[in-house]
Amino acid sequence: MENKTRKEQLEVWDKTYLWHPFTQMQDYLKESPLIIEEGSGTLLKDIDGKEYIDGISSMWCNLHGHRRKEIDDAIKGQLAKVAHTTLLGLSNIPSIELARKLIEVTPKGLEKVFYSDNGSTANEVALKMAFQYWQNKGYKDKTEFVALQHGYHGDTIGTMSVGGIHLFHGAFRPLYFKTHFAPSPYCYRCPLGEERKDCALKCLGKLENILQGNSHRIAALIMEPLVQGAGGMIMHPRGYLSGVRTLCKKYNILLIVDEVLTGFGRTGKMFACLHEDIVPDIMTLSKGINGGYMPLAATLTTQEIYHAFLGEFSSLKTFFHGHTYTGNPLACSAALASLELFEKDRILENLETKINQVCNILKTFESLKHVGNVRQCGFIAAIELVKDKTTKEPYPWEERIGVKVCIEARKYGVLIRPLGHIIIIMPPFIIKPHELDTLIGSTYKSIQAITG
Repeated sequence: MENKTRKEQLEVWDKTYLWHPFTQMQDYLKESPLIIEEGSGTLLKDIDGKEYIDGISSMWCNLHGHRRKEIDDAIKGQLAKVAHTTLLGLSNIPSIELARKLIEVTPKGLEKVFYSDNGSTANEVALKMAFQYWQNKGYKDKTEFVALQHGYHGDTIGTMSVGGIHLFHGAFRPLYFKTHFAPSPYCYRCPLGEERKDCALKCLGKLENILQGNSHRIAALIMEPLVQGAGGMIMHPRGYLSGVRTLCKKYNILLIVDEVLTGFGRTGKMFACLHEDIVPDIMTLSKGINGGYMPLAATLTTQEIYHAFLGEFSSLKTFFHGHTYTGNPLACSAALASLELFEKDRILENLETKINQVCNILKTFESLKHVGNVRQCGFIAAIELVKDKTTKEPYPWEERIGVKVCIEARKYGVLIRPLGHIIIIMPPFIIKPHELDTLIGSTYKSIQAITG
């Protein structure tokens, strides 16, 4: 009785005091909330004691599982020394060691690390850095940006300005700076009406038209490499990323690569850039940077960009940007422990078998009547649901089809999340083969039950 009373009280407090992100609270208030109490490995346990497979890595960031001893111990060890010191004019040991490690594992040519708190702030830093770089170099007209349709880079004003998802960003349009949007290489729903087998990446031609006509005004292009996350896990065809890199060099435009989602092994390589051997001018990192333990982000850049900010204090070339918890020692310690696990547990090598397992199971989804497209990149999978498979007609928003599928999956002890009518599967790397079977099999059954 005591536990039941506690649960009821928490539910009341949750609905009374909390405003949940990306959640229509009118709908949320009608349902009994799922309240998580603890976790271990790939499992999360709710307040009733029921366990669920964490099929989305707690918003795509938990790589090594919950309560991973090595990361727990690293945080405890640092906590015994100091929890937080500012990085404004001072330094701390974990932030120094992590910066060195990040430069070692990221594409060669990135040599400086600027810390912040999350993916939005990492990208906000990148945009401001790119803008001020050209100002410091004397190119005063380079004040605009290029981004991709369906792109997502965060929820701060600057990152929303380069966001290409009308649902998220449309309401705030009057607040934004100038951004040119190029068509996304969304092969299932090609904006140019082409078929992938013979399109010759015409979307790159549309991008080049934008760059060619506006290069004197464009400071940088920002994109998610290989996979556009919140836009629906849109997976780019091979050659698109390297094509963008070539065009940016051709027209003297900085390339910002947002690896917040794709970084740290999600695509099967440590970073998505490595699939096509490109080096961006600026790279942003967060989410998996410390295994999903604590808020931490990093914006990496080249010596060329860094040097453009050097000068006498009176020159006002300083990068006047910072956050209270920049380079937090606890978060950096967790990140160092996470990177050590990549080496110790041979994460990327062991992931190959699981990636193949996902690929094989996903083939069974193609037979479902309302599955329009199944796509995978490394350990990221997406199932796009459609009302009509022949015409690719999507489900209307009012049907909340993705939400219904994910709620159904909870009956099988599985936590997944929709992006509209697209179902996402992205578990921790440590998931066991039988758990992976359960996760994907339960997703199949849930889609079948809801869509008929």
